[in-house]
Amino acid sequence: MKKVFLSILIALSFSMATGQSTSYWQQHVDYTMDVNMDVKTYQYTGTQKLVYTNNSPEQLNRVYYHLYFNAFQPGSEMDMRLQTIVDPDKRMMNGDKSRIATLQPNEIGYLKVNSLTQNGKSVTFNEEGTVLVVTLAEPIPAGGKATFEMSFNGQVPLQIRRSGRNSAEGVALSMTQWYPKLAEYDFEGWHADPYIAREFHGVWGDFDVKLTLDKDYVVGGTGYLQNPQDIGHGYEAAGSKVNKQKGKTLTWHFKAPMVHDFMWAADPDYVHDTLKVENGPMLHFLYKNKPEIAENWKNLQPKTAEMMDFYGKNIGKYPYEQYSVIQGGDGGMEYAMGTLITGERKFGSLVGVTAHELAHSWFQHILATNEAKHEWMDEGFTSFISSLYMNEYMPGKKDNPFEGAYRGYNYLAKSGKEQPQTTHADRYAENTPYSISAYSKGEIFLSQLGYVIGQDKLMETIKKYFEDFKFKHPTPNDIKRSAEKVSGMELEWYLNDWTRTTNTIDYGIKTVVAVGQNTKITLERIGQMPMPIDLLVVYEDGTQETFYAPLRMMRGEKENPYPNLVRTVVADWPWTNPSYEITIKKPLTSVKAIMIDPSQLMADVNAENNTWQKE
Repeated sequence: MKKVFLSILIALSFSMATGQSTSYWQQHVDYTMDVNMDVKTYQYTGTQKLVYTNNSPEQLNRVYYHLYFNAFQPGSEMDMRLQTIVDPDKRMMNGDKSRIATLQPNEIGYLKVNSLTQNGKSVTFNEEGTVLVVTLAEPIPAGGKATFEMSFNGQVPLQIRRSGRNSAEGVALSMTQWYPKLAEYDFEGWHADPYIAREFHGVWGDFDVKLTLDKDYVVGGTGYLQNPQDIGHGYEAAGSKVNKQKGKTLTWHFKAPMVHDFMWAADPDYVHDTLKVENGPMLHFLYKNKPEIAENWKNLQPKTAEMMDFYGKNIGKYPYEQYSVIQGGDGGMEYAMGTLITGERKFGSLVGVTAHELAHSWFQHILATNEAKHEWMDEGFTSFISSLYMNEYMPGKKDNPFEGAYRGYNYLAKSGKEQPQTTHADRYAENTPYSISAYSKGEIFLSQLGYVIGQDKLMETIKKYFEDFKFKHPTPNDIKRSAEKVSGMELEWYLNDWTRTTNTIDYGIKTVVAVGQNTKITLERIGQMPMPIDLLVVYEDGTQETFYAPLRMMRGEKENPYPNLVRTVVADWPWTNPSYEITIKKPLTSVKAIMIDPSQLMADVNAENNTWQKE
């Protein structure tokens, strides 16, 4: 049977409605750090001055810092989780043994706070694994500020997960989650989660960071380099003279405005290329000087500019003046103003991982949901927009750009291992269900929302959501409300069933019978999650038409997604009714085939009962 599919609209320009008001407030941090790295021992020392603004309506009596590098020690919470979960991350295993468990003292990671004061007064602090608990010398009142000053030292672990030294591809330093980082406090309270394996959450602020290390090393990462004339290594302006600093080290001075993390990477063999995006930021590319990867990394550069333009048009304007793609880490991981990716890949894979990590800049580093609680909002939405990009600009164009996500979700729904998306990221029983829930089911939240409200309204919703909630740490209710404002529909049922339950969608064509000169189609709802229904009818003469049964509790209708076909809007289907009848004023002999959801954007777990064909 001929499949009908409405192409996804990807470059819409809709006027945005006024932003919805929220009662949210955001804390603010300003970091000033001075760090010295010994590239031979992989140990470093640093000082940190942190000005903390309490924009909450509450007095604070304690604060928390993250000490992420402490996870890379035998017996840590991350190590124990790795040893006890049934499907451990293979990157962190050596056969059936945890790589963390076998680290020697000179290979582990650690981050230690040596001294800490608040407004010049000593505070009491206690290290509890990857969290530092700080009892304040004096409360920080609502609307008040406090200045914390500390000295700290750390050791970079062997590269095991995201951070570390001497990666499998030979990158010397992947410096992520490397400094004492103040935990987020918001309207829900403190989010001082231990580092078990998942993602991160942070407070926006301005960073002023000086990094001193061996002068042969090339550095890239978050922020704008303040002293390119001292550095060289391709950062100096064209034709400018580099004033080489004396001695064996160089100090790199970076500033980063309004970010919630600071990443850097360094290697003596980095190649450094730049490319200016038209009407956009300067792109930096740092990768190992290996002939076998050079061509792919050169070809990646115009593709990255293309991605930046695509995301800007379909989500919103990228607010920074720079973005860096850096070889490092253990796969791909997004950070403020840049990403670390492994670089020894086929070209399609290199483009794919860059497309995904760059898209995180919008959903994780500008919107920045709490991924410990709502990981599907970041990973899923990022997967959605990067799937659109890959389908539009890379070979192998598909009718449904999200078909891989639907396959993954279908496997999860039938596995018996699915947990609601409201499950805390660290509390999933296994890694695989977590990943499918975060990435695939999260991606389908948007693609299927397009089925519910219409593709044009979906793309308008994404733009409105970004514009209304950038730099605000949005919650699931916020994307729902954005969609409701754009579509005019009520969507609490959709958010509830898809994210807070494991209810599945399963509709079927129960019977097709002749009633005189008419044809009566009986549909049935088998799954627990209700949906509106698009029904395609194909006739023997080759003509086609659709019937649309809105879900009553939507309190609205989407526009015809198939403008070239006649559509009949039939009565609303109340979710309480397990069956529903549609009568076609044509004889059964004229009907060739019938199909529920020709777009295949509804995540029906049993496609076999979605079609009827005349025998």
